[in-house]
Amino acid sequence: MAGAAAGGQCGGLLDYKTAKFALTRNRRVGLLHRLLQLGVLGYLLGWVLLVRKGYQDTDVPPRAAVVTKLKGAAVAEVGGAGRRLWDAADYARPPQGENVLFLVTNFIATAKQAQGTCPESPSVLDAMCTEDADCPMGNPVVRGNGIKTGKCVMFNTTHSTCEIYGWCPVENNTLPRKPLLAEAENFTLFIKNTVHFTKFNFSKCNTLQTNDPTYFKSCTYDPFFNPSCPVFRVRDMVEAAGETFGDLALQGGSIGVRIDWDCDLDHPAAQCQPQYSFSLQDRRYNFRTASYYWDSQRRLYRNLLKLYGIRFDISVHGQAGKFSIIPAAVSFGTGIAFFGAVTVVCDLVLLYLDAKADFYWKEKFEEAKPPKGKTEAAA
Repeated sequence: MAGAAAGGQCGGLLDYKTAKFALTRNRRVGLLHRLLQLGVLGYLLGWVLLVRKGYQDTDVPPRAAVVTKLKGAAVAEVGGAGRRLWDAADYARPPQGENVLFLVTNFIATAKQAQGTCPESPSVLDAMCTEDADCPMGNPVVRGNGIKTGKCVMFNTTHSTCEIYGWCPVENNTLPRKPLLAEAENFTLFIKNTVHFTKFNFSKCNTLQTNDPTYFKSCTYDPFFNPSCPVFRVRDMVEAAGETFGDLALQGGSIGVRIDWDCDLDHPAAQCQPQYSFSLQDRRYNFRTASYYWDSQRRLYRNLLKLYGIRFDISVHGQAGKFSIIPAAVSFGTGIAFFGAVTVVCDLVLLYLDAKADFYWKEKFEEAKPPKGKTEAAA
């Protein structure tokens, strides 16, 4: 008996299974089969091939270079220095910009400051006092403009503040009600961007290749009529970010400029064009700067400017794609695998979930044995 059992187990190891195809007249399973096949076919053609371009090799992100230039002029009052002309060297920081550029739209000027002693501003909480003991000598004023001298003095008829040693008079903090450089809305920003996709050794610039030296001096960007003229008007950029220039220019802000490249290198290179988008990143942006000079008595003075303006942060993104046999073969193989999975799903429904599952199970799986007479003759 043990020998027979062992022989049966060894015989099972030597059995061979082959597929058997059974045609079933089950309309529900047949409909499910066709719908799943159509879904897989739509996924492969629509998503994998058309949208994702699964037959292409891709290179992302590109190596990018950005150069910016601001152009325009405006006139504004600068404290006690009178009217002053502002050009690109004054309102653009830095004058030769790259990925980040700052445009001055408003400012507060404090003219002719000299180092000495004077009352601290009453807007500084740490400077308020009623007696000299409130102003310990040598202590810096928290968020103030200098070092306390130990005296409490009158700032005006209503406020007493600590006397400080610093740049006097202290900084003016009265913000104009309207931006002083309102003409900046008509300034233009030239953005030159070159991208290089190293995998395909492909480079592209966003400017039109032209021999006309006046083209970029007269054109303005338009996505339909002038897509190769990256000269943007400041007001258009601010409005594209969902803000009005007058509100943003008063206290400054930050705008993100995004340049997207999506290059299909199976098509002519002329069709590889960037797309521009603008977004408001932050409100209220300012910083201080000063210019220094000496008078005839060799005393040092400075003119302090608190500059408000719009900061442009330029970022470059993109990808390039080109036909390659390897991703094409992978996508094709994935499609074959999905069609095989459709058959497996329908078999599971037919053999386990259908009301006649037992019948289909018997028809699909059959043990084939040779006739008894032929077996004995062979023995």
